[in-house]
Amino acid sequence: MTSSRLPGKVMKPVLGKPTLELMIERVKQAASLNDIILATTTNRDDDCLEELAGQIGIKCYRGSEDDVLDRVLRTAQTNDIDIIVELTGDCPLIDPAIIDCAIEAYFETGVDYVSNSLISSYPIGMGVQVFARKILEDVARRTDAPDDHEHVSLFIYRNTEDLYSLHNFTAPDELTDPYLRLTLDTAEDFEVISRIFEALYPDNPAFGLTDTLAFLKANPEIRKINDNVDQR
Repeated sequence: MTSSRLPGKVMKPVLGKPTLELMIERVKQAASLNDIILATTTNRDDDCLEELAGQIGIKCYRGSEDDVLDRVLRTAQTNDIDIIVELTGDCPLIDPAIIDCAIEAYFETGVDYVSNSLISSYPIGMGVQVFARKILEDVARRTDAPDDHEHVSLFIYRNTEDLYSLHNFTAPDELTDPYLRLTLDTAEDFEVISRIFEALYPDNPAFGLTDTLAFLKANPEIRKINDNVDQR
C-alpha cells in the first residue's frame, strides 16, 4: 500500500473491485497451482490486504517490508511450500496461461530457476518466476546484501555460472511486445488497465493476453496513455 509512485495502487477499484482482487481472480484460473498465498508486510497500512485475502478466500502471510526475500521464504516455510511461483501484486492483467507455461518449463527443464523476465519478450506485467524453496533457503544462507534481500531472485540469476541453473522462456510471436506496459505503477498505468478491464471483463472475465493485445491494437490511443512512463 505504500508504493512511492501510486500509493494504495493494489486496492484502487476497477469495476467495483480492487485491482489485487481482479489479479487473484486470474491467478486462480492457472491450472498448475496448488495454492495461492498473499505475502504482504507487517506495516499497518497493509491490514486491508490481509482483510481482502480473507474475503476472497486465499491465505495471507505477513513479514518484513524491506527484506522481501525473507518474507517470501517464511511464507513458503510456514505453509510447507516446496515450489514457489512468485508473482508481484502490480500485475492485475497477468495471463494464467503464462503462469502454467512457466511451471511446465520448470519441470521440463529441471533447472533451479525459470522466468520470462531475464530476456524481455512478453509485455511488462506478465512476469513469472519459479524456483524451489530449498534454492531460496540456500540464497538466504549465502548473502546478507540488502539488494539481494530486497529483490528476491537477484542473487540467483547473478550466480548462474557458479551456483544455479536457469531457463528463460520467451513469448510466441503473436504475444511478443516487450515495451508495452500492462503493469500498475503510475496513474497512467491505472488508466490503461482500467480501460482494458472495462472493455473486456464484463463479457469475458477470463480474457487473456491475446484479447488484451487485440483491444489495444484496435484502440491505439489507449496504449499511448502510458507510453512515456519509465519502468523501474
